Amino acid sequence: MSVKAFKLVSAVEREMLMGDKNYINIECIECCGKNLYIGTNDCFIYHFLLDEKVSTAGKITFAATKQLHKYLGLKKPVSELKAASALTRLLVLCDNTITLVNMINLEPVPTGARIKGAVTFTLNENPVSGDPFCVEVCIISVKRRTIQMFMVFEDRVQIVKEVFTPEQPCAVAVDGYYLCLALTTQYIILNYNTGVSQDLFPYCSDEKRPIVKRIGRQEFLLAGPGGLGMFATVDGISQRAPVHWSENVIGAALCFPYVVALDDEFITVHSMLDQQQKQTLPFKEGHILQDFEG
Repeated sequence: MSVKAFKLVSAVEREMLMGDKNYINIECIECCGKNLYIGTNDCFIYHFLLDEKVSTAGKITFAATKQLHKYLGLKKPVSELKAASALTRLLVLCDNTITLVNMINLEPVPTGARIKGAVTFTLNENPVSGDPFCVEVCIISVKRRTIQMFMVFEDRVQIVKEVFTPEQPCAVAVDGYYLCLALTTQYIILNYNTGVSQDLFPYCSDEKRPIVKRIGRQEFLLAGPGGLGMFATVDGISQRAPVHWSENVIGAALCFPYVVALDDEFITVHSMLDQQQKQTLPFKEGHILQDFEG
C-alpha cells in the first residue's frame, strides 16, 4: 500500500549559503522552532528563520530569511550543532571542543565555558537532574573507551560521570541513566549510574556506519545486520518487529508511526505498526537525516 506520508520541500537554496564561495559542504543542521542552524566544512555557522506557508491549494512552501553567519576562527569543520532553547544556547562541536554560543547572536558565552576532548555528543532528552535550566550532555571522549556525562548551564559546564566501555564507542544515544552504544563490534545498553551493561547484538562498525537513535522512553532504534532497522528497549529486548532497510542506510529518523531512512539513492518510509514500506522518495547525495520537533 502506497501512502503519501511525506513530501520533499526545499527550505534553503544553495545560493543563500554559498554566496560568492566556490564550494561549501553542509556538515550538520539543527532546527529549533523557526530557527534553522547550519554548520559547514569551512567553520561557519549560518542562522536562518524558516517561515512555513500553506497556499490555498494546500501546498506547503518555506521561506528562509538569513539572520547572520559566524566564522568560528578555525580551519576545521563544524561537526555538530544542538540547541538548548531553555538556556538560549547553541552547543557547537568543532575541533573536538564543544563551545556554548548565544542562539541569537552566535557569540560565545562570556565565561568561555566549553567541553574539551569530545569526538561526538548527544543530549539527554529524558534528563535525570530535574533542573529546567540545565541540559545533560553525553560525549564520546577522545580518551580511549571513555564516555563522559556533563551538566551544561547557561554559562558553565560541570562533569558528572566518567564511564569506561569494553570497546571503543563510535555512536551513542541517551535516555535517563541508560546509554545505548555502538561499540567496535556490537551494540550494548549501559546504565551509567550502576555500571551494569547488557549486550544487544553484534555489529561491525568498520564495514558500516552504525545508527543509534532514541525513539521514546527507554527505547532505541539501531541499524542492525542484514539491512534491518532493529528496536531495542533498555532491558535488551525488542517489543517490535524490525523494519527492512537497504544494506547501506546512512541515517534514520522517527516521526510516529513512521520510521524514515536515508541511503545513497532514496528516502524510504516504513510503518512501525506493521513494518511495511509505505513510501519511497528518490533523493541522491543526501548525507544527513534528522527529526526536529515534529
